[in-house]
Amino acid sequence: MNIRENKGDTTYDAIVIGSGISGGWAAMELCRKGLKTLLLERGRDVKHIVDYKTANLNPWDFEHRLLNTAKHVLDNPVQSDFYDEGDRDYYVNDQEHPYIQTKEFNWIRGYQVGGRSLTWGRQCYRLSDLDFEANVKEGIAVDWPIRYKDIAPWYDHVESFIGVSGTKEGLMHLPDGEFLPGMELNCIEKHLAQSIKHHDQHRLLTIARVANLTRGWDDRGPCQYRNLCSRGCPFGGYFSSNSSTIPAAMATGNLTLRPFSIVSEVLYDTHRKKAKGVRVIDTLTKEVYEFSAKIIFLNASTIGTASILLNSQSDRFPEGFGNESGQVGHHLMDHHSSAGAYGRHEGFSDTYYKGRRPCGFLVPRYRNLEGMDKTDFLRGYNLQGHGERREWMDTTSREPGFGRSFKEKLSKPGPWTVWMAGWGECLPYFDNKIELDKVQKDQWGLPLVRIDFSYQENEKKMMDDICTSSEEILDKAGFKDIDVFNYKKVPGSTVHEMGTARMGRDPRTSVLNGHNQLHDVKNVFITDGSCMTSSACQNPSLTYMALTARACDFAYNELKKGNL
Repeated sequence: MNIRENKGDTTYDAIVIGSGISGGWAAMELCRKGLKTLLLERGRDVKHIVDYKTANLNPWDFEHRLLNTAKHVLDNPVQSDFYDEGDRDYYVNDQEHPYIQTKEFNWIRGYQVGGRSLTWGRQCYRLSDLDFEANVKEGIAVDWPIRYKDIAPWYDHVESFIGVSGTKEGLMHLPDGEFLPGMELNCIEKHLAQSIKHHDQHRLLTIARVANLTRGWDDRGPCQYRNLCSRGCPFGGYFSSNSSTIPAAMATGNLTLRPFSIVSEVLYDTHRKKAKGVRVIDTLTKEVYEFSAKIIFLNASTIGTASILLNSQSDRFPEGFGNESGQVGHHLMDHHSSAGAYGRHEGFSDTYYKGRRPCGFLVPRYRNLEGMDKTDFLRGYNLQGHGERREWMDTTSREPGFGRSFKEKLSKPGPWTVWMAGWGECLPYFDNKIELDKVQKDQWGLPLVRIDFSYQENEKKMMDDICTSSEEILDKAGFKDIDVFNYKKVPGSTVHEMGTARMGRDPRTSVLNGHNQLHDVKNVFITDGSCMTSSACQNPSLTYMALTARACDFAYNELKKGNL
């Protein structure tokens, strides 16, 4: 392999691989501690505001009125299910970035500075000891090496920086946080909340907790209630690496950002028994470079991080970097969000709403809690949904017509409706895994990732319960024409993949310790979704950020002590 001589600095205090939600946090925390940090991103640069090209366009400003063409769907059979003409540029091209599906799995990616922090759902929920203790209490997989008290101050730290709007509810299994004022439920959602509270004291409905700002925060926001978040927000109304952590890291003078840089492997120093740096392929020229650092944070997203580890082979680690346990790539998880119910309500016809609120409601987990009857499945789910009045776009598919009378009919709002579905926990199965294909390679000569994943009986039983429970909730609240559904989404569709380099107490059965530090190589840290020991049912990004900030603090202190 011909390693090109680098122009400029090649040695840093720290290297961060990946600029998404956790990578941006790692870069900011390390830079603020005074470490000269190299942030590597395999995709193009996207600068806050100036590169949000579609953020202020109207539907009629787009050539295809926001629709995907047949060619786009044909060329991008996976990604095109998740984008439209307004945010297409923040998703990879399936033809240029292939992978192998042993079983169907949607691997949704955004290769650009900021990664998927530009398109995430922004929901922010803390895990609790119900989640951290579940594995050991049930004899599933391995025990988390941390508990809620270990991460609680770091949840505070993260929320106080990114700005999370929400309402405190006093639930032990869904801890409250540092919230900005929550967004307001509309009248049908308030009605549903009152009905749920009336019929079951163990359940409640609350506004989603989201990283959308309800007031100006740290020179960002507030949210404009446009609900165009996935195009990039020129107002900084929601948290992303681009609007927040990367500019903060840049402001220190300690950050070097290098886009178009694919990390092919982490390099191991046999004599010092440490990682010495990384090998990088320039995305555009395909030239190869090497960079060195005292500490490395691997935040390339769950599947990307595992693939880098597996491709980093040496005499010391013939099965992949830090993979002495044989656990790297296994225990892949993704929440299921396929099952739920939809219903129509005949009331509140004199009421409407204003703006496009960028979030829905949440019914926190209410199954298998302490002191409650057990179900025929383990763990639990939350319900996420929204209430709205049927709009003209919905009516055209239901009622035929043409001419003046039809237009008048379309101009009148339809009945109130509620849609809700369960976001459910997936257990950490060893056989749900990623591996590198031994023959097929991508255009940069790297092995294609092979994904083998399926939901099993526990997840299927949970989906059945979600259907039954959702229908019951809507029925008790007086909804009509209730439609129970299970979309049977392809796994990966919730885009919460995690677990391929799990934390644990025993180096023989886990990849990382309680500080997100590789058991086998002390100067390498992994704080993206790879590190998760179980998935809980909460949206996980807030936990990634908190673990990242915590690990950066630990790494910095260990570095100062000379332990790294």
